[in-house]
Amino acid sequence: MSVDLTTTYLGLRLKNPLVPSAGPFSRGLDTMKRLEDCGASAVVMYSLFEEQVEHEEAELHHYTTYGSESHAEALSYFPEASEYNLAPDQYVELIRKAVEHLDIPVIGSLNGISTGGWIDYAKMIEEAGADALELNAYYIPTDAALAGEDVEIRYVNVLRSIKESVKIPVAMKLSPYFSSMANMAQRLVNAGADGLVLFNRFYQPDIDLENLTVKPAVVLSDSHANRLPMRWIAVLYGRIKASLAATSGIHTAEDAIKLIMAGADVTMMCSALLKHGPEHLKKVLEGMERWLVEREYSSVSQMKGSMSHKSVSNPSAFERANYMKALNNYRLLV
Repeated sequence: MSVDLTTTYLGLRLKNPLVPSAGPFSRGLDTMKRLEDCGASAVVMYSLFEEQVEHEEAELHHYTTYGSESHAEALSYFPEASEYNLAPDQYVELIRKAVEHLDIPVIGSLNGISTGGWIDYAKMIEEAGADALELNAYYIPTDAALAGEDVEIRYVNVLRSIKESVKIPVAMKLSPYFSSMANMAQRLVNAGADGLVLFNRFYQPDIDLENLTVKPAVVLSDSHANRLPMRWIAVLYGRIKASLAATSGIHTAEDAIKLIMAGADVTMMCSALLKHGPEHLKKVLEGMERWLVEREYSSVSQMKGSMSHKSVSNPSAFERANYMKALNNYRLLV
């Protein structure tokens, strides 16, 4: 029995739902080719940061030092612009080469939250041949005077600015930290988002007790991290007119299947590939196909959304009832 693994994301027909998310593997053409050879259906480029494009120290230091004046050594938490992995022009050229040499769609990635001139690079990414663009809005509001509504407007405005610049599909990669996630998702779709990527991971800083400095700390995800995107993809599926991508905690075939059943069009992987290498994609694809065959599914589309909020017999399981049941059913082991 053959199984149809194809899916559609941002209007792109993909051979399967496994897409490597923005990360170190897209820093070079050779590693992107490895991802393709191992079964990746598309690749999201490493992010080009707003700070890289603007080259203004005052702007960079505003975002990286705000609220950290309590200790001067904390100013070294973020890298200077020269320490980022690729200059803007090199980034665009890498996209051009990737489009030329790969047979899978290439998705550009911009990381920023203002409506400044860095948005012009969205057009350059499009002109380089990118099939779509992912906007990774990584923003931590530390100003107590900044209201939640103002933060949400900032997201909407930067999305609109991007959409005015390009004709290719644009996906918005979000954090889960909104007071009304469903409403925010709908507002972004109304503003033109062709897809939503749920969720980006805020890498929390650590404190170096020996040197008394604040330092970056990257902790790779595990499968438990996919519970949050699973819930919100299940809630949003069929309620918003946009593609849905799951990211965070996709490590196994079972993880990918669960997120697709919740309603995801694609499942994006990064930590699992960093742990096991691009060849891990083959293992996940084989596991997905085996699972589908054993349960007599003929395609990915047949199971997509079958365990979403609107499809399950008890939708409250995705809501407060799940919280109560989980706590009440827990039993001490000691």
